[in-house]
Amino acid sequence: MKFNWLLYSLLALTSFSFAQTKQGNIVQYFGKEKVEDVSEGTILHLFTEGLILKKKGFSFSNDAVSSNPVFAEILNKKLTTSIQEIKITDSFSGETLEWEPLKTQDKNEFNDRGLRSGYLYLEYNSKIEQTILFEASGHTNVLINGLPHEGDHYDFGWNLIPVKLNKGKNEFILSGGRFATMRARLLKADHPFQFTKRDLTLPDLLLEESKPVYGAIRVMNTTDKWFKNGKIHVKIEDTEITTPVPNISPLIVRKVPFKIATPDGLVDQETVNAYITLLDKSGKILSTDTLELVVKSKYKHHKNTFISHIDGSVQYYSVAPSLNKDSPNQALFFSVHGASVEAVNQANAYKQKDWGHLVAPTNRRPYGFAWEDWGRLDALEVLDEAEKLFNTDKQHTYLTGHSMGGHGTWYLGATYPDRFAAIAPCAGYPDLLLYRNNSIERMKEMPTENFDRFGITKDEFLKKVTLSFDNDTDALLDSIIRRAGNPSRTLKLKRNYLHYGVYILHGEKDNVVPTSIARDMRETLGKFHNDFAYYEYPDGQHWYGDESVDYPLLFDFFKARKIKAPEDIDEIEFSTGSPGVSASSNYVSIFQQKKPFEISSFQLKKEKGKLDINTVNTALLKLDLQDAAITNDTLLIDNQQLVIASKETVYLEKKSKQWTITKAPKTSEKNPHRNGGFKDAFRKKMVFVYASNGSQEENDWYYNRAKFDAEKFWYRANGSVEIIRDRDFELSNYPNQNIVMYGNKNNNSSWNKILKFCPIQVSNNLIKVGSKKLEGDQWGALFIYPRDDSDTASVGVVTATGIKGMKGAYANDYLENGTTFPDVLIFDDTMMKSGISGVKSSGFFGNDWSVEEGDFIWR
Repeated sequence: MKFNWLLYSLLALTSFSFAQTKQGNIVQYFGKEKVEDVSEGTILHLFTEGLILKKKGFSFSNDAVSSNPVFAEILNKKLTTSIQEIKITDSFSGETLEWEPLKTQDKNEFNDRGLRSGYLYLEYNSKIEQTILFEASGHTNVLINGLPHEGDHYDFGWNLIPVKLNKGKNEFILSGGRFATMRARLLKADHPFQFTKRDLTLPDLLLEESKPVYGAIRVMNTTDKWFKNGKIHVKIEDTEITTPVPNISPLIVRKVPFKIATPDGLVDQETVNAYITLLDKSGKILSTDTLELVVKSKYKHHKNTFISHIDGSVQYYSVAPSLNKDSPNQALFFSVHGASVEAVNQANAYKQKDWGHLVAPTNRRPYGFAWEDWGRLDALEVLDEAEKLFNTDKQHTYLTGHSMGGHGTWYLGATYPDRFAAIAPCAGYPDLLLYRNNSIERMKEMPTENFDRFGITKDEFLKKVTLSFDNDTDALLDSIIRRAGNPSRTLKLKRNYLHYGVYILHGEKDNVVPTSIARDMRETLGKFHNDFAYYEYPDGQHWYGDESVDYPLLFDFFKARKIKAPEDIDEIEFSTGSPGVSASSNYVSIFQQKKPFEISSFQLKKEKGKLDINTVNTALLKLDLQDAAITNDTLLIDNQQLVIASKETVYLEKKSKQWTITKAPKTSEKNPHRNGGFKDAFRKKMVFVYASNGSQEENDWYYNRAKFDAEKFWYRANGSVEIIRDRDFELSNYPNQNIVMYGNKNNNSSWNKILKFCPIQVSNNLIKVGSKKLEGDQWGALFIYPRDDSDTASVGVVTATGIKGMKGAYANDYLENGTTFPDVLIFDDTMMKSGISGVKSSGFFGNDWSVEEGDFIWR
């Protein structure tokens, strides 16, 4: 299921922009300044005329399965067919929509309110076959001659897509983004391989440090050849260092890491130039540029970079270090930012403290993932990195954040409750669905005439936001797909807040995240929590200056609380939606669930050295008894008494309503390190392996499909993914890394290396799932399965039985937050047009990764 931010922006844009103009360091709502200049080549063509298709209403979906009827029609048309011959039916009115002429206005931008939810068609006739860069902004996705690519819907001006143009007609169809404007132009690159400084990730150089640090820059490969064994050389004054460049596949722009050696004799607050050079394997210079780096003291506000374990990319976090300089065992304040806010500005909103370090992670981007999915993983990486770097006292770790970061505080606090001594959500909402539903309820109260500006009636809006199904099977499939989102349903985990104190800070007159949401949370906590504080800042809007986050009483609240030592804990309540997201509190771990991705929980009480545990939806429990300080050799679990011989680690298994002491499970079974949900494949330094053993159309599609995902992971997650051709792939070169495979058994020669024993087998015109068979070329599937040569790594599969199924699987909203994907999703080519009715099956493997022990719904 997808939460659509356009609904939010329709309601909030005006009020948020006003609120953010008040004094403070947080950037205004729409963040970065757009790139306007072209330094990568010359402008070959500026699009000034096009066709617009205006959809009625706005882009909002309450569906578990995303659909795009417009792209569904266009993907299946021939290039020789005129776009105006394609009949598009409006989902609201049932009327046939017509393409209308549209011309650019100021700044050479197309400007029309219909672009927010509509489509822009552009055409270019090339005199020759040639490779160019397609540069566009303001759109979500684009089809270029029938192949999908990532857009630039935040309108940063970052996107550069190498494209080989046909001689003659070339088509570009852009889908709507966050705004009512789009720009598009074709560039001729200066060099086949070269740098672009759009979207740099750079560290601060610290006066007190001498070790090399990491930066990242994008390298454009505008050829149909691989770029291998290249190097990046960086020189600052007399200090220089060289870094190998990871392989870059044809016709793509990849962001790559490089090292920076810190020279001696730097001066605080100055900037220095770093001269950066791209070299081929022979040492030939391919591209040069100059980077400006800021020099700071590590005892003042600054940012650090690190290499992420998610994908090997360079990420950063920002720091407001303690005034107490190098003293160990200080507190750590972990502050997560709001939508559009850079982590640098988040940290700058805080004055330095004399009893702890403040650290602000990035969420992978200023908008990122609302601190869920890869935003959550980024937070965990930075939290671990900061605790190690500053040698902090883990009993004094605190969590806070503003707006979307307020949501991140509620969410991360509920998901990892034993990591924090207290939390303080500021102007936050606990759950994305709750926030969306609050916006819907506000719109329901709007007068009928106000809906005219959306091009719909109020009755049409109410119909759009009301969930309904044509049959029971659709409802069941919808339910099991939504179940994969339970780890993000924060309020289902609300009793995890009992781990610590909670301080709620909200502006009295906040109309972006309505104050009523904070009051609801006050009422919710009041029913079971005995350690929380609530404060409404008088006359405060969404942002009322730095005290919106750096509020003295909030830090006083923190200072009075710490995490108890494990041996001093007598009661624990813990819930999780998936052990793969969050499994543990203190010395107890939910290792396996009875029903996957339903809420599992335990309640523990320790009396007179004896443990009494009650569980819900738990199949396997792990106890680290050396931390529990128990003195009794028995424990009570679900009113059943067990004798425990070990005082160290014990595993308890529930079968047929009876608990027994068992051995550690096989690593081949589901466990916290590998528990599924399809989206889990996109981490652990994943590599994309695409098919090249099929027809030309199949090979072109699957390579482009892998590029589409790599483009999206760069744009959404500041990511860097290696793409590999199947014939070049060897498992031994990528130990314990996740693999994402594009293709099937017939066209991807790596299939049997990786998936030979998988219960799902996909070939041309056939899918086998256990004992079930589906025949035809219309089937597509997304699924995850363990790598049998690794205890921790997984394989994600994007596959189809033929051309129809391939195009039915074009969408990659699994790389967005707010979407939910079980272990398996099987569908036909109608899904992208009609949504849930095109889904054939979905569900979860069993704890042994079998179909037979799994939980599936079939149409």
